[in-house]
Amino acid sequence: MPDLDLPDLDPSDAPYDALLLVSFGGPEGPDDVLPFMENVTRGRGIPRERLVEVSAHYQRFGGVSPINAQNRLLIAALESELAAHRLALRVYWGNRNWDPLLPDAVERMRADGVRRAIAFVTSAFSSYSGCRQYREDIERARAVVGAGAPVIDKLRVFYNHPGFLAPMVDNVVDAVRALERAQQVASNLVFSAHSLPLAMADSSDYVVQLQDASALVAYGVAARLGRVIPWGLCFQSRSGAPGQPWLEPDVSDRLEELAATGATGAVVVPIGFISDHMEVVYDLDTVARERATAIDLPMMRAATVGNDPRFVTMIRLLVEERIAGRGEGVVTRSCLGARGANHDVCPFDCCPAPARPTPPSNAQR
Repeated sequence: MPDLDLPDLDPSDAPYDALLLVSFGGPEGPDDVLPFMENVTRGRGIPRERLVEVSAHYQRFGGVSPINAQNRLLIAALESELAAHRLALRVYWGNRNWDPLLPDAVERMRADGVRRAIAFVTSAFSSYSGCRQYREDIERARAVVGAGAPVIDKLRVFYNHPGFLAPMVDNVVDAVRALERAQQVASNLVFSAHSLPLAMADSSDYVVQLQDASALVAYGVAARLGRVIPWGLCFQSRSGAPGQPWLEPDVSDRLEELAATGATGAVVVPIGFISDHMEVVYDLDTVARERATAIDLPMMRAATVGNDPRFVTMIRLLVEERIAGRGEGVVTRSCLGARGANHDVCPFDCCPAPARPTPPSNAQR
């Protein structure tokens, strides 16, 4: 991890008195699944039968998404990291779609006397759903709480931060080495991220950032292994109407292409995710793996960063970076690649929400 050369921080001078972990949320039992799906899709005109269909993915795992348990582990690691570096920030947790919900978290913060908090969102890349929507959710939660709600600032996206990329490099190297030697000969890296409607992707730097992060990880893997492994960016977990264009290619389709062109193995890299939640354990570990098995393509899936100590340190460094107030001229040192660090404060027109398609009538459904 590079030294940011930040000044020593006096906790009494810190402009923040809390850190808010903001995440997507997930069900923690069979009875939670359908209400959770209704929260996720509210206002989007998704037919109930589609919600029931997707709910079955969760029920295969007992109705439990791994994401909440992973966030609890991340919070525990963060609390230890902050305390070890004399950052007196109480850690809170609020989700977009399931308990603990953001308004409840903000209400607890107000009751505890928090005046100003810094928010870490568990999304590394810029897009409406991955950044701006979270900022809107935070402001909506503050409005629900009303007078006395703390001011909440959001940390910048971290897609090219060494604390995110270095663990990914290690995880990919481990996955490549887990292939048998003959399978490594003509193997490929298949980077995967959540697909988005093209209208949403085109209004943000989502794809460019994913390409940058993937290229940096592929370069790091090549340096470690002493050879270049071909790679490509794919997408997964599409959920929109059939006629709506979304980012492609799909990861399973890419696996088929590789098998058809003589690849001896594939390492799927969930670059778009920081932890092994449902889009990883179902869409990759179940659906993509079943496809790879059917076409006789050996496949390994690289681990996500999870609670890797370097990732936890990265969050602390991002907080220190903001507290120090040193601006973007300095924070580029904590990034890899030519694009440098993203802005701390999003422009007014950053990552706008795409227009919602007209919900189908009952006859069309």
